[in-house]
Amino acid sequence: MNQLLGAVKPITPALGLRVRGYLGLCKPRIVSLILFTALVGMLLAVPGFPPLGLVLAATVGIGLAASSAAALNHVIDRRIDERMRRTCYRPLPQGVLGTRGALLFAAVLGIASMGILALAVNPFTAVLTFFALIGYAVIYTAFLKHATPQNIVLGGAAGAAPPLLGWVAMTGHVSLEALVLVLIIFVWTPPHFWPLAIARREDYTQAGVPMLPVTHGVELTRLHVFLYTVLLVLVSTIPWLIGANSWGYLIAALVLGAGYLTHSWKLWRGKTPGAPMATFRYSLLYLGLLFAALLLDHYLGGWLPHI
Repeated sequence: MNQLLGAVKPITPALGLRVRGYLGLCKPRIVSLILFTALVGMLLAVPGFPPLGLVLAATVGIGLAASSAAALNHVIDRRIDERMRRTCYRPLPQGVLGTRGALLFAAVLGIASMGILALAVNPFTAVLTFFALIGYAVIYTAFLKHATPQNIVLGGAAGAAPPLLGWVAMTGHVSLEALVLVLIIFVWTPPHFWPLAIARREDYTQAGVPMLPVTHGVELTRLHVFLYTVLLVLVSTIPWLIGANSWGYLIAALVLGAGYLTHSWKLWRGKTPGAPMATFRYSLLYLGLLFAALLLDHYLGGWLPHI
Protein backbone atom coordinates (compact mmCIF):
# COMPACT_ATOMS: atom_id res chain seq x y z
CA MET A 1 0.00 0.00 0.00
CA ASN A 2 2.80 2.42 0.89
CA GLN A 3 4.53 1.56 -2.39
CA LEU A 4 1.32 2.33 -4.29
CA LEU A 5 0.91 5.68 -2.58
CA GLY A 6 4.55 6.48 -3.21
CA ALA A 7 4.06 5.89 -6.93
CA VAL A 8 1.43 8.64 -7.08
CA LYS A 9 3.35 11.87 -7.46
CA PRO A 10 1.80 14.89 -5.75
CA ILE A 11 1.16 18.06 -7.71
CA THR A 12 4.30 20.14 -7.42
CA PRO A 13 4.10 23.85 -6.59
CA ALA A 14 5.46 24.64 -10.07
CA LEU A 15 2.71 22.58 -11.74
CA GLY A 16 0.04 24.17 -9.58
CA LEU A 17 1.39 27.59 -10.51
CA ARG A 18 1.18 26.75 -14.21
CA VAL A 19 -2.39 25.47 -13.84
CA ARG A 20 -3.36 28.73 -12.14
CA GLY A 21 -1.53 30.55 -14.92
CA TYR A 22 -3.59 28.88 -17.63
CA LEU A 23 -6.73 29.61 -15.66
CA GLY A 24 -5.64 33.24 -15.38
CA LEU A 25 -5.24 33.43 -19.17
CA CYS A 26 -8.98 32.76 -19.44
CA LYS A 27 -9.91 35.86 -17.39
CA PRO A 28 -12.58 33.96 -15.39
CA ARG A 29 -14.36 37.05 -14.02
CA ILE A 30 -14.86 38.57 -17.46
CA VAL A 31 -15.84 35.23 -19.00
CA SER A 32 -18.41 34.65 -16.24
CA LEU A 33 -20.12 37.95 -17.12
CA ILE A 34 -19.99 37.04 -20.81
CA LEU A 35 -21.59 33.67 -20.10
CA PHE A 36 -24.29 35.24 -17.95
CA THR A 37 -25.35 37.67 -20.68
CA ALA A 38 -25.18 34.86 -23.26
CA LEU A 39 -27.35 32.65 -21.04
CA VAL A 40 -29.90 35.45 -20.68
CA GLY A 41 -29.96 35.70 -24.48
CA MET A 42 -30.63 31.95 -24.68
CA LEU A 43 -33.50 32.07 -22.20
CA LEU A 44 -35.10 35.18 -23.68
CA ALA A 45 -35.05 33.65 -27.16
CA VAL A 46 -37.81 31.11 -26.44
CA PRO A 47 -41.20 31.36 -24.70
CA GLY A 48 -40.50 28.65 -22.14
CA PHE A 49 -37.25 26.88 -21.31
CA PRO A 50 -34.88 25.78 -24.11
CA PRO A 51 -33.54 22.20 -24.23
CA LEU A 52 -30.99 21.73 -21.45
CA GLY A 53 -28.52 19.89 -23.68
CA LEU A 54 -28.55 22.70 -26.22
CA VAL A 55 -28.03 25.30 -23.48
CA LEU A 56 -25.08 23.37 -22.04
CA ALA A 57 -23.44 22.93 -25.44
CA ALA A 58 -23.87 26.61 -26.29
CA THR A 59 -22.57 27.69 -22.88
CA VAL A 60 -19.48 25.52 -23.13
CA GLY A 61 -18.81 26.57 -26.73
CA ILE A 62 -19.21 30.30 -26.06
CA GLY A 63 -17.22 30.02 -22.84
CA LEU A 64 -14.31 28.30 -24.59
CA ALA A 65 -14.35 30.94 -27.33
CA ALA A 66 -14.33 33.75 -24.78
CA SER A 67 -11.46 32.07 -22.93
CA SER A 68 -9.55 31.68 -26.19
CA ALA A 69 -10.01 35.39 -26.96
CA ALA A 70 -8.84 36.27 -23.45
CA ALA A 71 -5.72 34.15 -23.83
CA LEU A 72 -4.91 35.78 -27.17
CA ASN A 73 -5.39 39.16 -25.50
CA HIS A 74 -2.77 38.17 -22.91
CA VAL A 75 -0.31 37.21 -25.65
CA ILE A 76 -0.79 40.35 -27.75
CA ASP A 77 -0.72 42.67 -24.72
CA ARG A 78 2.16 41.00 -22.88
CA ARG A 79 4.59 43.90 -23.45
CA ILE A 80 2.01 46.45 -22.30
CA ASP A 81 1.09 44.31 -19.29
CA GLU A 82 4.72 44.36 -18.15
CA ARG A 83 4.59 48.15 -17.81
CA MET A 84 1.26 48.47 -16.00
CA ARG A 85 0.77 47.96 -12.28
CA ARG A 86 -2.72 46.59 -12.85
CA THR A 87 -1.54 43.82 -15.17
CA CYS A 88 2.13 43.13 -14.36
CA TYR A 89 1.09 40.18 -12.17
CA ARG A 90 -0.41 38.29 -15.14
CA PRO A 91 1.07 34.88 -16.12
CA LEU A 92 3.12 36.03 -19.13
CA PRO A 93 4.78 39.09 -17.55
CA GLN A 94 5.58 37.00 -14.47
CA GLY A 95 7.16 34.27 -16.60
CA VAL A 96 4.81 31.60 -15.25
CA LEU A 97 3.89 30.67 -18.84
CA GLY A 98 5.61 31.14 -22.17
CA THR A 99 4.18 32.84 -25.24
CA ARG A 100 4.22 29.66 -27.31
CA GLY A 101 2.34 27.69 -24.67
CA ALA A 102 -0.25 30.47 -24.29
CA LEU A 103 -0.79 30.60 -28.06
CA LEU A 104 -1.21 26.83 -28.24
CA PHE A 105 -3.65 26.97 -25.31
CA ALA A 106 -5.68 29.70 -27.04
CA ALA A 107 -5.71 27.74 -30.30
CA VAL A 108 -6.93 24.54 -28.63
CA LEU A 109 -9.71 26.40 -26.84
CA GLY A 110 -10.74 28.21 -30.02
CA ILE A 111 -10.81 25.06 -32.16
CA ALA A 112 -12.74 23.17 -29.49
CA SER A 113 -15.29 25.97 -29.20
CA MET A 114 -15.88 26.12 -32.95
CA GLY A 115 -16.29 22.34 -33.12
CA ILE A 116 -18.81 22.25 -30.27
CA LEU A 117 -20.84 25.16 -31.62
CA ALA A 118 -20.86 23.94 -35.23
CA LEU A 119 -21.71 20.32 -34.41
CA ALA A 120 -23.78 20.51 -31.23
CA VAL A 121 -25.48 23.90 -31.63
CA ASN A 122 -25.64 25.32 -35.19
CA PRO A 123 -23.11 26.57 -37.76
CA PHE A 124 -24.47 30.15 -37.69
CA THR A 125 -23.61 30.47 -34.01
CA ALA A 126 -20.12 29.13 -34.69
CA VAL A 127 -19.58 31.71 -37.45
CA LEU A 128 -20.81 34.63 -35.33
CA THR A 129 -18.71 33.48 -32.36
CA PHE A 130 -15.63 33.22 -34.55
CA PHE A 131 -16.07 36.80 -35.78
CA ALA A 132 -16.61 38.02 -32.20
CA LEU A 133 -13.42 36.24 -31.12
CA ILE A 134 -11.40 37.79 -33.95
CA GLY A 135 -13.02 41.18 -33.36
CA TYR A 136 -11.91 41.30 -29.74
CA ALA A 137 -8.63 39.40 -29.76
CA VAL A 138 -7.22 40.76 -33.03
CA ILE A 139 -9.04 43.83 -34.37
CA TYR A 140 -9.49 45.52 -30.98
CA THR A 141 -6.45 44.31 -29.05
CA ALA A 142 -3.88 44.43 -31.84
CA PHE A 143 -5.09 47.47 -33.79
CA LEU A 144 -7.88 49.66 -32.42
CA LYS A 145 -6.49 49.75 -28.88
CA HIS A 146 -3.36 51.49 -30.16
CA ALA A 147 -4.89 53.51 -33.00
CA THR A 148 -7.50 55.81 -31.44
CA PRO A 149 -8.78 57.07 -28.07
CA GLN A 150 -12.20 55.84 -29.22
CA ASN A 151 -10.81 52.30 -29.13
CA ILE A 152 -13.20 51.08 -26.46
CA VAL A 153 -16.18 52.46 -28.39
CA LEU A 154 -15.21 50.97 -31.76
CA GLY A 155 -14.13 47.69 -30.22
CA GLY A 156 -17.24 47.40 -28.09
CA ALA A 157 -19.21 45.56 -30.76
CA ALA A 158 -17.29 42.31 -30.22
CA GLY A 159 -17.73 42.51 -26.45
CA ALA A 160 -21.46 43.16 -26.90
CA ALA A 161 -22.04 39.98 -28.92
CA PRO A 162 -22.68 37.32 -26.19
CA PRO A 163 -26.49 37.77 -25.82
CA LEU A 164 -26.81 37.64 -29.61
CA LEU A 165 -24.74 34.46 -29.69
CA GLY A 166 -26.96 32.94 -27.02
CA TRP A 167 -30.11 33.96 -28.92
CA VAL A 168 -28.88 32.54 -32.24
CA ALA A 169 -27.78 29.35 -30.50
CA MET A 170 -31.40 28.69 -29.53
CA THR A 171 -33.19 29.97 -32.64
CA GLY A 172 -30.72 29.89 -35.51
CA HIS A 173 -31.54 33.46 -36.54
CA VAL A 174 -31.09 37.11 -35.52
CA SER A 175 -34.03 39.13 -34.19
CA LEU A 176 -34.71 42.73 -33.18
CA GLU A 177 -34.84 41.79 -29.50
CA ALA A 178 -31.39 40.20 -29.70
CA LEU A 179 -29.94 43.28 -31.40
CA VAL A 180 -31.38 45.47 -28.65
CA LEU A 181 -29.49 43.39 -26.07
CA VAL A 182 -26.31 43.93 -28.09
CA LEU A 183 -27.01 47.67 -28.23
CA ILE A 184 -27.39 47.86 -24.44
CA ILE A 185 -23.97 46.28 -23.83
CA PHE A 186 -22.40 48.31 -26.65
CA VAL A 187 -23.54 51.60 -25.08
CA TRP A 188 -22.69 50.35 -21.58
CA THR A 189 -19.05 49.56 -22.46
CA PRO A 190 -17.59 53.12 -22.63
CA PRO A 191 -19.06 54.40 -19.31
CA HIS A 192 -18.03 51.08 -17.77
CA PHE A 193 -14.40 51.15 -18.90
CA TRP A 194 -13.52 54.85 -18.95
CA PRO A 195 -13.83 55.28 -15.16
CA LEU A 196 -11.26 52.50 -14.78
CA ALA A 197 -9.08 54.23 -17.39
CA ILE A 198 -9.31 57.43 -15.34
CA ALA A 199 -8.25 55.60 -12.18
CA ARG A 200 -5.39 53.89 -14.05
CA ARG A 201 -4.42 56.85 -16.23
CA GLU A 202 -0.76 56.75 -15.19
CA ASP A 203 -0.55 53.08 -16.15
CA TYR A 204 -1.92 53.71 -19.65
CA THR A 205 0.35 56.73 -20.07
CA GLN A 206 3.41 54.68 -19.15
CA ALA A 207 2.33 51.85 -21.46
CA GLY A 208 1.68 54.23 -24.36
CA VAL A 209 -1.95 53.23 -24.83
CA PRO A 210 -4.05 56.15 -26.15
CA MET A 211 -7.01 55.84 -23.81
CA LEU A 212 -9.31 58.86 -23.73
CA PRO A 213 -8.13 60.24 -20.34
CA VAL A 214 -4.53 60.04 -21.61
CA THR A 215 -5.11 61.81 -24.93
CA HIS A 216 -7.90 64.25 -24.05
CA GLY A 217 -7.66 64.61 -20.29
CA VAL A 218 -9.66 63.43 -17.31
CA GLU A 219 -12.20 66.25 -17.34
CA LEU A 220 -13.42 65.52 -20.88
CA THR A 221 -13.50 61.80 -20.12
CA ARG A 222 -15.69 62.39 -17.07
CA LEU A 223 -18.13 64.31 -19.27
CA HIS A 224 -18.14 61.48 -21.81
CA VAL A 225 -18.93 58.98 -19.05
CA PHE A 226 -21.92 61.02 -17.91
CA LEU A 227 -23.28 61.56 -21.45
CA TYR A 228 -22.91 57.87 -22.31
CA THR A 229 -24.70 56.98 -19.08
CA VAL A 230 -27.63 59.19 -20.08
CA LEU A 231 -27.70 57.45 -23.45
CA LEU A 232 -27.50 54.05 -21.75
CA VAL A 233 -30.52 54.78 -19.55
CA LEU A 234 -32.51 55.75 -22.65
CA VAL A 235 -31.38 52.66 -24.56
CA SER A 236 -32.26 50.42 -21.61
CA THR A 237 -35.94 51.36 -22.05
CA ILE A 238 -36.08 50.01 -25.63
CA PRO A 239 -37.11 46.46 -24.60
CA TRP A 240 -40.23 48.01 -23.06
CA LEU A 241 -40.79 50.40 -25.97
CA ILE A 242 -40.84 47.57 -28.53
CA GLY A 243 -43.20 45.53 -26.37
CA ALA A 244 -40.73 42.81 -25.46
CA ASN A 245 -40.99 43.50 -21.71
CA SER A 246 -43.53 44.77 -19.22
CA TRP A 247 -43.67 47.70 -16.83
CA GLY A 248 -41.86 45.62 -14.25
CA TYR A 249 -38.71 45.63 -16.35
CA LEU A 250 -39.09 49.33 -17.15
CA ILE A 251 -39.25 50.25 -13.47
CA ALA A 252 -36.19 48.13 -12.71
CA ALA A 253 -34.27 49.68 -15.62
CA LEU A 254 -35.10 53.22 -14.49
CA VAL A 255 -34.16 52.53 -10.87
CA LEU A 256 -30.84 50.96 -11.89
CA GLY A 257 -30.28 53.78 -14.35
CA ALA A 258 -30.87 56.38 -11.64
CA GLY A 259 -28.13 54.74 -9.58
CA TYR A 260 -25.77 54.78 -12.56
CA LEU A 261 -26.56 58.44 -13.27
CA THR A 262 -25.85 59.31 -9.64
CA HIS A 263 -22.42 57.70 -9.81
CA SER A 264 -21.53 59.20 -13.19
CA TRP A 265 -22.76 62.66 -12.04
CA LYS A 266 -20.45 62.51 -9.01
CA LEU A 267 -17.65 61.41 -11.31
CA TRP A 268 -18.33 64.26 -13.74
CA ARG A 269 -18.37 66.91 -11.02
CA GLY A 270 -15.01 65.66 -9.77
CA LYS A 271 -15.66 66.43 -6.11
CA THR A 272 -16.00 62.89 -4.75
CA PRO A 273 -12.79 60.98 -3.90
CA GLY A 274 -12.86 57.47 -5.25
CA ALA A 275 -15.65 58.23 -7.74
CA PRO A 276 -13.92 56.55 -10.73
CA MET A 277 -13.62 53.13 -9.10
CA ALA A 278 -17.03 53.45 -7.43
CA THR A 279 -18.55 54.12 -10.86
CA PHE A 280 -16.64 51.22 -12.39
CA ARG A 281 -17.81 48.80 -9.70
CA TYR A 282 -21.42 49.98 -9.99
CA SER A 283 -21.30 49.51 -13.76
CA LEU A 284 -20.67 45.78 -13.26
CA LEU A 285 -23.50 45.52 -10.75
CA TYR A 286 -25.76 47.50 -13.09
CA LEU A 287 -25.30 45.22 -16.08
CA GLY A 288 -25.79 42.06 -14.04
CA LEU A 289 -28.97 43.35 -12.39
CA LEU A 290 -30.36 44.79 -15.64
CA PHE A 291 -30.03 41.47 -17.43
CA ALA A 292 -31.43 39.69 -14.38
CA ALA A 293 -34.43 42.05 -14.60
CA LEU A 294 -34.87 41.15 -18.27
CA LEU A 295 -34.86 37.48 -17.34
CA LEU A 296 -37.23 37.78 -14.39
CA ASP A 297 -39.65 39.86 -16.43
CA HIS A 298 -39.53 37.27 -19.21
CA TYR A 299 -40.77 34.53 -16.88
CA LEU A 300 -42.69 36.42 -14.21
CA GLY A 301 -43.85 39.60 -15.93
CA GLY A 302 -46.69 38.13 -17.95
CA TRP A 303 -49.26 39.41 -15.49
CA LEU A 304 -48.01 42.99 -15.89
CA PRO A 305 -49.25 45.15 -18.79
CA HIS A 306 -46.97 45.86 -21.73
CA ILE A 307 -47.41 48.94 -23.93
